[in-house]
Amino acid sequence: MNSKKYLKVAVGGTFDKFHDGHKKLLSTAFQIGDRVEIGVTSDAFGGLKGDIDSCEDRMKNLKYFFSDKSNFTIVPLEDPYGTTIYDGDFEAIVVSEETEPTAVEINDIRISKGMRPLDIVVVSFVLAYDGTPISSTRIRRGEINQNGNVII
Repeated sequence: MNSKKYLKVAVGGTFDKFHDGHKKLLSTAFQIGDRVEIGVTSDAFGGLKGDIDSCEDRMKNLKYFFSDKSNFTIVPLEDPYGTTIYDGDFEAIVVSEETEPTAVEINDIRISKGMRPLDIVVVSFVLAYDGTPISSTRIRRGEINQNGNVII
């Protein structure tokens, strides 16, 4: 795990059916960042993934989960990049293996604008008990629960 400390870190996602993989991703962001901006896909953007909870509900879940912290902001995401391509204060971005290519795109955009690229911190998947990654899609399908236990 990256032990470097950053002043401002970005992390984003849909965060539907909040699960152990989300917890690992976000916990990593808080471990390495003094301030964390959490981007949550909007209803329009996140809805491209199918039937998901409202952006408002997903944001409330995050605020509840991190009620013991005050060093974060939650913003809606209307696209894959959010404020990372405009805000020069970000120093790092925390992503899953699945979303690492988007972080590379973000850095390409930042560099093209004369901005400093972000350090990319990749968090490995959390595996369910059947050995495959926990995902909101699998939870919605009824295959596993939020902790990765197989539903029979």
